[in-house]
Amino acid sequence: MPRIVETIVTTCDAEGVPHIAPLGLIEDGANWIIAPFKPSKTLDNLRAHPFAAASHTDDVRVFAGCVTGRKTWPLMATAVIKGMRLKDCVAHWELEVQNVIEDDLRPRFRCRLVREESHRAWQGFNRAQAAVLELAVLTTRLKMLAPEKVENELKYLEIAISKTAGPREDEAWEWLMEKVNAWRDARTG
Repeated sequence: MPRIVETIVTTCDAEGVPHIAPLGLIEDGANWIIAPFKPSKTLDNLRAHPFAAASHTDDVRVFAGCVTGRKTWPLMATAVIKGMRLKDCVAHWELEVQNVIEDDLRPRFRCRLVREESHRAWQGFNRAQAAVLELAVLTTRLKMLAPEKVENELKYLEIAISKTAGPREDEAWEWLMEKVNAWRDARTG
């Protein structure tokens, strides 16, 4: 199984308008694969402008925000590629698409690392931050998973939140739980 790095990917459309999305980049030797689902803005942008920035952030609100419709985060220009990255990130990678492997569900854009920069020391994730990341991923798959699986995962993740969350993690958790509760309400009608 390849290593997957959860990050915030910024792509731009043909006019240079940025779009951010949380994605897991797949390690492929010296390259990284971006595999957006069809249809998606990330997919359209990569086809129009074959560059991306991967912003590695310790603020899990960005992940939670992106999957709950809160996509306005401060951005700044990248150094080498024509693109944008998160202004407040620990580090970022600038990526150039080398080739595309077409797929009916998730085309795979194999990217070369053009530049990487560190902006401050990485302190690592605590358990609550990791739980927020897991719930963010889970909320993108609510319609694909059995309800029992979702509820069991939630019970486990809530332990880390109750023991190690700070204000940022609590806020991110609340946003994600709004989405989970809307899914629950829709199921029970």
